[in-house]
Amino acid sequence: MTTYTSDQRRHSSATAETMADVRYEIDRIDRLLVEILAERQSFMDAAARIKPDRSKVHDAARIEDVVTKVKAACEGAGLSPAIAEPVWRTLIDRCIAYEFGSYDARRGGGDVNS
Repeated sequence: MTTYTSDQRRHSSATAETMADVRYEIDRIDRLLVEILAERQSFMDAAARIKPDRSKVHDAARIEDVVTKVKAACEGAGLSPAIAEPVWRTLIDRCIAYEFGSYDARRGGGDVNS
């Protein structure tokens, strides 16, 4: 399991009083997102290793399944679906492109993800 590192949280959105407070927390969260996205990316490498053929990399049904699950999680987390859906669709699109590169590199097509 991955353990994420982070600077100490100083404020919640309710206790932040200055733009410096807000920016500190946003920068802290962004660093965490980088770590989380790097972990997600590592599973694109695993998928490229496991999938039997290149045609399995893009899976439209799986894309819609992921987006549906994310939108369902938004309500409980307080995240606007208007933010989440386009962010996840872009994330999925870029992860698929990365996975194609990883798939090709594993099978002698060269590393296009450098």
